[in-house]
Amino acid sequence: MGLGVGIVGLPNVGKSTTFNALTKAMNAESANYPFCTIEPNKAVVPVPDARLFELAKIVNPERIQHSTIDFVDIAGLVKGASKGEGLGNQFLSNIREVEVILHIVRCFEDENITHVEGKIDPLRDIEIIETELILADLQQLEKKIDKLTRQAKSDKEAKAQLDAALKLSAHLDGLKPANSFDDKENPAFIALNKELRFLSGKKVIFGANVDENALLEDNEYVKNLKKYAETINADVIKLCAKIEEEVAALSEEEAKEFLIELGVNESGLDIIVRLSFEKLGLISYFTAGVKEVRAWTIENGWKAPKAASVIHNDFEKGFIRAEVISYEDYIACKGENGAKEAGKMRLEGKEYVVKDGDVMHFRFNV
Repeated sequence: MGLGVGIVGLPNVGKSTTFNALTKAMNAESANYPFCTIEPNKAVVPVPDARLFELAKIVNPERIQHSTIDFVDIAGLVKGASKGEGLGNQFLSNIREVEVILHIVRCFEDENITHVEGKIDPLRDIEIIETELILADLQQLEKKIDKLTRQAKSDKEAKAQLDAALKLSAHLDGLKPANSFDDKENPAFIALNKELRFLSGKKVIFGANVDENALLEDNEYVKNLKKYAETINADVIKLCAKIEEEVAALSEEEAKEFLIELGVNESGLDIIVRLSFEKLGLISYFTAGVKEVRAWTIENGWKAPKAASVIHNDFEKGFIRAEVISYEDYIACKGENGAKEAGKMRLEGKEYVVKDGDVMHFRFNV
C-alpha cells in the first residue's frame, strides 16, 4: 500500500541485526563498523495475527496469507548528517519516504561492540538523531518560505501557508520536533506536511535493544528511555536484536520453546510489527475459503467498496453489497454456514465502514 516503517539510529546500535530478524533472511550485512548499510534495505514483513490460524482450523485452506508492512533499514546517522556528515542527506531523504520511524536505541554494554559516541547513553543518542531530523526539516522549510514569500503577495492560500511555515520555523528553531507543533490541525500546516513530509513530524516507536539479562527486568538505560518516551507520548518496545535474529532462524515451534526458556511470552519484534501496523493506521479484514485464508490490508475508516478494491479494482467498480461476519461470530459459529444459520451474517452496502477482523465476501457486477 506504499506505507512503510524506517529503521533508524546511530551506527552500531543493532539496526541491521533487527532488520535481519524482521525479514527472517540474513540479507542486511551486519558488521562492527559504521555505515555497513550503504543502500537502504527494503523488506515486506508479515504481520503476526493468530486469528488467521483460528480461521484456518475451521476452513482448512491450502495456504494462509498475512497482511504485510514494508520495513526499510536506513544507514546509521551521525552528528552533522543534516550538513552531509557521515553519509548525510542521502539517508535523510530515505526517512522522508516512510510514515513511521522505528528508532533503535542501544541499551546494553559490550566492550566488543564500539559506539560511535564512545559510551552508552540512550537519551544522548536520541537527541542526536532528533536534532538532525529537526535541522533537516528547517533547511527544507527555509527554501519553502522563500518561495511562499513571493507567492503570498497575490495568493491567499500561499499567505496562509507562509504564516504556518513561519510559526513552524520558530518552533523548529527551538530544536522542537514538528510532531510537537501546537497547530498541527491547521489546514495550512497539513498541506505543508503533505508536500514536505517533515522528518521530525513522523510517528516514532523506540526499540530498546538490550542484552539477554535485561529482557525480563529493565536496566537503567531502559528505565530512562521509558521515562523520556512518556513525555512525548511514544511507545517503547524492548528487544534483544541478537536473540531475535537467532529466533528468526528457528521453526515456529522451536522459537516458542526458546522464548519460553528465556521467560518471554512473545518476540519483541512481533510486538513491533503489530504496533507499526497500528501506527500506520492500518487494519485487516479476512476472506476465508478452501484455497486460502487471507488478511487484506486497508486503511482504518475505509468503506466496503474501497476495501474491496485491494482484491481487485473491478470489485470496487461493480460493487453491489458485502456479506459480513465478525471474526468473533465466525469462530463462535464454526464457520460461514453456522453464522448464516445463527443470523450472524449481515448484508452491508456502499456506506459500510469495514471493521478490523470482518470476514467478508463481496458481490459485484462489471
